[in-house]
Amino acid sequence: MLDQFIKVLGSVLKRLKGALLLILVIGALAFFLGAGTYVDRKMNVRLLDELPQTVSSQARDLHRDLVIADWHADNLLWARDPLDRLDRGHVDIPRLIEGNFSLQVFDAVIKTPRGQNYESNDDNTDNIMYIAMANRWPVGSWFNLTKRALHQSDILHRAAEQSSSLTLIKTRGELDIFLKLRRNNTTKVGGLLAVEGLHALEGKLENVDVLYDAGFRVMGLVHFFDNEIGGSSAGVEKGGLTTFGKEVIQRMNSMGIIIDLAHASAATFDEVIQFSTKPVIVSHTGVKGTYDSPRNLSDQQLRALAEKGGIVGIGFWDGAVGSTSIESITQAIRHAVSVAGIDHVSLGSDFDGGTTILFDASQIILLTDGLLRAGFNKEEVAKIMGGNQVRFLLEQLPD
Repeated sequence: MLDQFIKVLGSVLKRLKGALLLILVIGALAFFLGAGTYVDRKMNVRLLDELPQTVSSQARDLHRDLVIADWHADNLLWARDPLDRLDRGHVDIPRLIEGNFSLQVFDAVIKTPRGQNYESNDDNTDNIMYIAMANRWPVGSWFNLTKRALHQSDILHRAAEQSSSLTLIKTRGELDIFLKLRRNNTTKVGGLLAVEGLHALEGKLENVDVLYDAGFRVMGLVHFFDNEIGGSSAGVEKGGLTTFGKEVIQRMNSMGIIIDLAHASAATFDEVIQFSTKPVIVSHTGVKGTYDSPRNLSDQQLRALAEKGGIVGIGFWDGAVGSTSIESITQAIRHAVSVAGIDHVSLGSDFDGGTTILFDASQIILLTDGLLRAGFNKEEVAKIMGGNQVRFLLEQLPD
């Protein structure tokens, strides 16, 4: 009797083991085939389906002639082909063309903490590892931060090789040629590569050169936590520039790499402004003068940035400007212009950065219209929408 019971129990356990294995396999397939897209759709939200009829004819006429440029989009993080027009998120090459963009800086996101916030985060957790797994990135990139940057560079390079609509720009000469060609062909977009956080260096100075060789021309020093370079506005210590950070900045200055102080702590910001021999940018942010967020720039920082010859990119999401309305964006831009000057303000959307934004790249005319309604003249709108960024890049990109 006992033998029969054991036999039956063994059979049941074998079936349960098989069922458990099947469940695990199905779960793994669901994770690798669908989790990345699901998270993307949930985190990157566009509120408007269609352009409202209220866009003025004046805005439409002006928008056609603008050179439009944006400092920050995280499209490369997600399970997408940049060449495909999608119904989720904010930016891809077809929607950039529809919006009349000339230039888009594509950012490589390297590591973010679980439960990230604008107050305090450490580096003990790693959300991007799971995104890398879900999006079926090369296994080496799951556990190596430099390889994550290189993989995202590969995505943009492959897209540029496959389509004449995307040109990857690495030098001021390439940018100059591209802008001349685009005057007669508005179905072209110039792409530049940036990295968000130099924990991507894995603590090795020589990896500045590795990232440069991979096409990165803009490098953000920190992201949501303090790293080997310096303190983050959302870090634990929020300290200043480290000795290694100074070595990195010297190397970046010598190579013509643009320093991005988005997410930098106040101490790191001040020390880099003093230490760098080149102008710097803050690619995507808001201003404390209209929305007092820990990551936003004070009037003192805006003035220091402008005095250095730098430029600020104003974001489009509520965490930067207080709400998702056009009015909140234009108010932040107005304040930045009043403090830093018209030549030092540009766009830093944070498209696809886990953000909710009113519009996507194809609907950017809403901002042109909003700036005109806010009282900016045509020349000022042209500078804000892209002219300032293009001028800065033509001055600061390597030869």
